Amino acid sequence: MEKTFKYVDYLWDEQKAASMGDDQVALFLYRSNILGADLRITNYGGGNTSCKTIEKDPLTNEDVEVMWVKGSGGDIGTLTREGIAGLYTERLRNLKNVYQGIEDEDRMVGLFNHCIYDLNSKAPSIDTPLHGLLPFSHIDHLHPDALIAVAAAKDSEQVTKEIWGDTMGWVPWQRPGFDLGLQLEKCLKENPGIRGIVLGSHGLFTWGDTSYECYMNSLEVIEQASEYIAKKIEEKGEVFGGRKIESLSAEERKNKAAELMPLLRGLASSENQMIGHFTDSDTVLQYINSNDLERLAPMGTSCPDHFLRTKIQPLILNLETSEDISDTEKVLEKLTPDFDQYRKEYKEYYENCKHDNSPAMRDPNPVIIIYPGVGMFSFAKNKQTARVASEFYVNAINVMRGAEAISEYTSLPRQEAFDIEYWLLEEAKLQRMPAEKPLSRRVALVTGAGGGIGKAIADKLVAEGANVVLTDINEDNLNEAVSTYKRDLVEGVLCDVTKEESIDAAYKKANLSFGGVDIVIHSAGLAISKSLEDTTQKDWDLLQDILVKGQFLMAQKGVEIMKKQGLGGDIVNIASKNGLVAGPNNVGYGTAKAAQQHMTRLLAAELGRDHIRVNTVNPDGVIVGSKIWEGEWAEGRAKAHGIEVKDLPKHYAKRNLLQEIILPEDIANGVFVCVGILEKSTGNTINVDGGMANAFVR
Repeated sequence: MEKTFKYVDYLWDEQKAASMGDDQVALFLYRSNILGADLRITNYGGGNTSCKTIEKDPLTNEDVEVMWVKGSGGDIGTLTREGIAGLYTERLRNLKNVYQGIEDEDRMVGLFNHCIYDLNSKAPSIDTPLHGLLPFSHIDHLHPDALIAVAAAKDSEQVTKEIWGDTMGWVPWQRPGFDLGLQLEKCLKENPGIRGIVLGSHGLFTWGDTSYECYMNSLEVIEQASEYIAKKIEEKGEVFGGRKIESLSAEERKNKAAELMPLLRGLASSENQMIGHFTDSDTVLQYINSNDLERLAPMGTSCPDHFLRTKIQPLILNLETSEDISDTEKVLEKLTPDFDQYRKEYKEYYENCKHDNSPAMRDPNPVIIIYPGVGMFSFAKNKQTARVASEFYVNAINVMRGAEAISEYTSLPRQEAFDIEYWLLEEAKLQRMPAEKPLSRRVALVTGAGGGIGKAIADKLVAEGANVVLTDINEDNLNEAVSTYKRDLVEGVLCDVTKEESIDAAYKKANLSFGGVDIVIHSAGLAISKSLEDTTQKDWDLLQDILVKGQFLMAQKGVEIMKKQGLGGDIVNIASKNGLVAGPNNVGYGTAKAAQQHMTRLLAAELGRDHIRVNTVNPDGVIVGSKIWEGEWAEGRAKAHGIEVKDLPKHYAKRNLLQEIILPEDIANGVFVCVGILEKSTGNTINVDGGMANAFVR
């Protein structure tokens, strides 16, 4: 078979596949993963794959055919054994004997559980019968852009015939379910020998006797559709009716997006707080700058997997590229009616299409927001969902381009779309989602996050659900810290907290990556332990710049963004017991820490009306894991107390009331208390020092 493709990636590794021997389930999982690695083939969570094997029935010890298929809510690109369902194929097919028609679809899904062979199975998905009612050993159901373009073209059936002749079947649009499985079975019976089936407005089914044959069949069919569309685009000469407006430069687009995102985030969060994503890829710009944007965008997407993640249509902003968006009130005055109108139309869509048993209306705010000449924004409950929504809309753009090149793009009727979006089975899937964590939907920026206390704080915030921008002045420490997290959880950016331009760049990163910022933790610091005589002006200025000026600048810029969002926020400053307690050889450090503490109180008094809480966490004696205690500071404190450096942890533990060694994780817990639990507290000082009576603030 041909192994060179232009429009898809051939990723089959013969040596890796050979290592799996005759384990058909392992080969099916391998095929799934490499198919899911190419977003042109299917996007995150989209499509499903299966294989059938002969197993021993544990009750009869007889050989039975078992179908292994991606379970509900899974992703083929990351699919593992734990994410699949194993069902008796014959029992699944016997469900035809009790099926009572389209109105019986939901009940049939419950009956899938009576077909379970593997008791460790993931919940079977709605697409299970589509695989089970076909006889092939290996089956792929994919959503390639090229195939959906064919499926969404006005003359889809004719185009399918033109590309593949009699080798491909075609079935018209139908909501996924048992009956669609029957239609696939019927199509195959009427067209024996076909290599696959195009599902109108939906996607592709392909198959093979082996995992490799199935893989190659899928790639070849997708390649043929892609070639056909490429020729059509070449013949047409332009797509989307040609360019209507010019894009700003790449730098201007990023700057404008970063400035606008907090405003959009606030508007899109009128019911539930959202996390943002921005893209200005060439594919996006070609579409959003085109003459056909205003015709195509309101039509909505065609493939169910697309609009379930993007909503049925996007919001197009009524903003010129030349618009000055620095005046927040003026921009809000212009954009608020657009959002109000979008919500109104979504409510009308719901009211016009709902059934007696439809779930309650969900958040009516847009997921996809288009700014012609600048780029595309997406907002969802977390970064991964926002990014995936963006990727799915890019798929939808590709589909529209292809369908328009072929003939004319068609979308699903609104009622069909609603019946998918508000399907009771889809609602049940949403209800099974795990509960959100306390800091879910919130964005934090942590200074000094390259190690020690800052890194522990970032770890805690991520663990509790926040997206975090880690900043540090040390690039090596920062890169090492960022590398410890999975995708979509954090971003890292170098930041010198004494320089406004560096701080601006850090917040710009937060805006572009996540849509804004809700929590600012000023943890960056250093410590200099010297007597009055030995403290130089350079020492003094350095401490004041990093601890005090840095805190001021971080708060000033952070509050500017929080006010744009209108969602409130939190500022937590990491000070020290030394700001409350006088001690020897500490004039520069202690004074700076005292200034940090009083600035916190001043800001709490000023920002309460904006629901921005400002609190202090005071550590003491955090030696283990703290970079501040590496070098001269530890030596200075040891000298002041007349002990050796190695004895400092025990020394500090002995002097507190609980006689506990204080760790960076303890400070992180103090921060979480401020931002995740004490929702009605501001201006407070939380001492995390094991109990130091002379540091009691009340």
